[in-house]
Amino acid sequence: MSAREKFLAEAGKRILIFDGAFGTQIQNRKLSEEDFAGALNLGHDQKGNNDILALTRPDVIADVTRAYFKAGSDLVSTNTFSANRISQADYGAEGLVRDINIAAARIAREVADEFATKDGRPRFVAGAIGPTNKTLSLSPDVEDPGFREIDFDFLAEVYREQAAALLEGGADFILVETIFDTLNAKAAVHAVLSLATELGRDIPIMLSMTLTDLSGRNLSGHTVEAFWYSVRHANPLTVGLNCSFGADQLRPHIQLLSRIADCPILAYPNAGLPNELGEYDEMPETTARHLQDWAQNGTVNALGGCCGSTPDHIAAIAKAVAGLAPRTLPHPPVATRLAGLEPFTMAA
Repeated sequence: MSAREKFLAEAGKRILIFDGAFGTQIQNRKLSEEDFAGALNLGHDQKGNNDILALTRPDVIADVTRAYFKAGSDLVSTNTFSANRISQADYGAEGLVRDINIAAARIAREVADEFATKDGRPRFVAGAIGPTNKTLSLSPDVEDPGFREIDFDFLAEVYREQAAALLEGGADFILVETIFDTLNAKAAVHAVLSLATELGRDIPIMLSMTLTDLSGRNLSGHTVEAFWYSVRHANPLTVGLNCSFGADQLRPHIQLLSRIADCPILAYPNAGLPNELGEYDEMPETTARHLQDWAQNGTVNALGGCCGSTPDHIAAIAKAVAGLAPRTLPHPPVATRLAGLEPFTMAA
């Protein structure tokens, strides 16, 4: 069976469990500049460059990954949210992008295989690709609305470079996450589909949108439904929402997506909303209770956590949804569905 087939087979049996945040787990370890920089001598401060730890402190990344598998995860992401040429340029590490992604994927693959060997249950690795700190849809200059810092072809090549390295390191899927700009996501989809053609193999894509306010739009202005119609041609392995808000605020948007998407839904909200210090206070049992309600209403196929979530949150979620049936995929009637900022269905 291919990785896609194995995942879908497991997702048909139960609600799968994703991982939680890496950033908070890394911050809790109080690492020094020396931990981040190692012996790389890049000439820039590296503290805060969590992705580079795959090279300088792989033990830390392995420990966090192992903690999520111990908590019950079936699927983990690689610690590569900013491991692309654009984001790593801030640290003078753009020349290490391939090495970072290969190393991060190998760490996740080794730990996943370790747990799968123990109990025979498949474990999966999603190569995580973040949105970068650039946008194709919006100008950074209010005086020049037409200006763009990068173009589509350049961003697609940036994503292709990262995706190829993640696959080389052992990732099963490519997870395009925290999508604030739908055009950025389409560049990632183009990159991965082109890479799949080049390699002559299926590369399952997972897509996860993030909302910027309670109206249910991302930064480029798309509603959840319009976003889905913009990316459904990618035949994604999963689609869903992450980050944004806590589970309580995200619920209506997940319900909408659940009704229209004919692929599994993966949702991983923040652990509530941040407090005045920017920290997350929501207890694991509270997050788990919200997500259990989602599961009981048949709206999800896989669940995890984003900002502020910990292995304790993931363990609580796994316990709360154990034995609950996964969402049944809908079969929307065939129609021509298009999207600007709003969805449009063409009448027959």
